[in-house]
Amino acid sequence: MTPPPIRRRRTAANGTAPAHNLPRRGSVRRAQAISTYGVGSLIAVDHESFVVSGLDEADRSWRRDESPVVHERRLARLLGVDCFRLPPASDDTSKDGLRVRRFPLMHSCPECNDLRPHRDFSPPAGRSICGTCEVDLVPSRFVVACEAGHLDEFPYWQWVHRSPDRDSTRFGKCGGTLRMRTTGRTASLRSIVISCTCGQVPEVSMEGSFRRNALKDLRLACRGARPWLGTSATDPAGCGLPLRTLQRGSSSVWQPVLKSALSIPPWSNGRADPLAEHWAALRQYEDREHIRIYLQGAFQGECPVSLDEVMTLLDAEREEDPQDDKASAFDHRYRALRNKEYERLRSGNDESEQSRDEQFVCEAPIGDQTVLQPLGITGPMLVKKLREVRALKAFTRLVDADSTTEPKEMPLSERPMRWLPAMEVQGEGVFLRLEENRLDAWEKAPAVAARVERMRAAHQRMLDQRADDPIHAVTSPATPRMVLLHTMAHVLINEWSLEAGYPSASLRERLYAADDMAGVLVYTATSDSAGSLGGLVAQGEPDVLDRTVRSAIRRAEWCSSDPLCMEAEVGGSTGTNLAACHACVMLPETSCEHNNILLDRALLVGTPEEPALGFFADLTAG
Repeated sequence: MTPPPIRRRRTAANGTAPAHNLPRRGSVRRAQAISTYGVGSLIAVDHESFVVSGLDEADRSWRRDESPVVHERRLARLLGVDCFRLPPASDDTSKDGLRVRRFPLMHSCPECNDLRPHRDFSPPAGRSICGTCEVDLVPSRFVVACEAGHLDEFPYWQWVHRSPDRDSTRFGKCGGTLRMRTTGRTASLRSIVISCTCGQVPEVSMEGSFRRNALKDLRLACRGARPWLGTSATDPAGCGLPLRTLQRGSSSVWQPVLKSALSIPPWSNGRADPLAEHWAALRQYEDREHIRIYLQGAFQGECPVSLDEVMTLLDAEREEDPQDDKASAFDHRYRALRNKEYERLRSGNDESEQSRDEQFVCEAPIGDQTVLQPLGITGPMLVKKLREVRALKAFTRLVDADSTTEPKEMPLSERPMRWLPAMEVQGEGVFLRLEENRLDAWEKAPAVAARVERMRAAHQRMLDQRADDPIHAVTSPATPRMVLLHTMAHVLINEWSLEAGYPSASLRERLYAADDMAGVLVYTATSDSAGSLGGLVAQGEPDVLDRTVRSAIRRAEWCSSDPLCMEAEVGGSTGTNLAACHACVMLPETSCEHNNILLDRALLVGTPEEPALGFFADLTAG
């Protein structure tokens, strides 16, 4: 195979060299730098593999002119940062980009079968080829990780020699060289054979390396490696957790922890927060006069925000802060953030009263809403314009970073940062609520409570297993109200993907399920204007919505996997679903807030044995 040409950085428009001599390895979309290839993730470029560097190094490479600042005050306060930054643009005008490091370092040569660190093959500068055979090197297919988020090389030497010795020399204390070959007899791990030229041990296949206790049996534990922060970076606090073997391209290697917020008034008019640098000082004052004096001194004249508005915002922030348990501040503020969105979606704001820069426009439909009363749906709102900011807070490994859990999160940098990577997206949507009296009567039914309790118990067991201490485990959010709203959002997305012209993967749900909330927002949000074409908003008119809901419920009555789907005692590998599968209500991962768990269409339409179980049972009775 002819090796690929050396990749060189383009010169600037004036013919000068770029700011550094690092080669460009590839490009990703901006959104992928948040959701798919964020800090700490592995990315394959051609026949090479890299890990995306942390923000400590990105602080030197994310140029200010290529990474615009994004403001979303409510989300920034929640995450404890001053602002957010877009990932650098990946185009011909880019002078820099995301930094990456080669990982895994262990490579094999398909010609001579040597298995050793990349540098030991003596490759030419900027190439990934065997210096002897001149063929492309193959990055190790296997890595190891722990649930704390650490990532390390697979211990090939220890695997072959069945040794826990992590202080081996360049080729191991045996003095031999590792070899990797494939027998070709099967497509299983049994055909991948590792050997050592020392001759002291027999060759060993990779079969069994993915067992949960495979490395624990060798007395190998995590040493806290963090290659995205440096080739020798380790966690100063140590680790010691069990290691799991993973395929380099497995989704379990990296899961983003994303937090998002809708921009709602008063900070949804497209302007940056003029008081962003002053809120910490303003929170120290409670007296109106002291705040007025501070603002006069800070701005040397007229403050761009009225004193009444500042007082209102400060009062709202104090209401959001927990009074007693500071440890629960994040959860408390995140619930308060959703509460504020729910209130604004209910009340709306008239487009005719807003400026052209307003990025949140929510109006009641013109049609007669009484047609929705038999459905138990009330208060539909047409969200004609919305802006959402999605920030990458951290990442996890081995466990899903869904919004219903707080797994062991790995920060994006070694030292605290005052900004986080984020995406700013525009869109439209439809918001609707369930009628409270009917909902209260339904969720108090013993059959409904018993069915949801099965899902809640299974989910709680999963959360307890993930927690270091079951006493501090996160409580499952599964309630009849939440599961009903979640499943209804999924069937609406499936229906609207047929009616509104958007594929289901481009529609998203946002649930508002609590004792004082029972609403769902289905919206489309993209990084360009394609999310605001009006096709989804048109589905929120009462007459159209009535037909849509009835059609969605009729489709939910039957699944191509019935009767197995409806009669299944558990759904999913963890039992956190009941009547739900990919043939009926499950959605693409980008559309669901909860990673397709806590779903049950029987709560919509009932079961053959208990038809009254469904909230919309009246629609299916005929």
